[in-house]
Amino acid sequence: MWIVAVAWIYVVALMAATEPTVVHGVMTFVFYCALPLSIVFYLTGSKRRRARREAQAQRNATVNPAPPDAEATAHSDATPK
Repeated sequence: MWIVAVAWIYVVALMAATEPTVVHGVMTFVFYCALPLSIVFYLTGSKRRRARREAQAQRNATVNPAPPDAEATAHSDATPK
């Protein structure tokens, strides 16, 4: 994945360098490179974020186990009265 991203940054940097003005070059780089790559990396990183969140929750559960009656209290508070 990283090699594709680096290649795409290179291609878009060359495209931006050939634009007639600096403003056009910056906008080309932002809208063809920075924005799409940030979206792609965000979407492809969701599995890693979820795994990291679950691992952190599991570590927290082993360090600070819930008291036995906490689960019963949580369920009794959720019942309608």
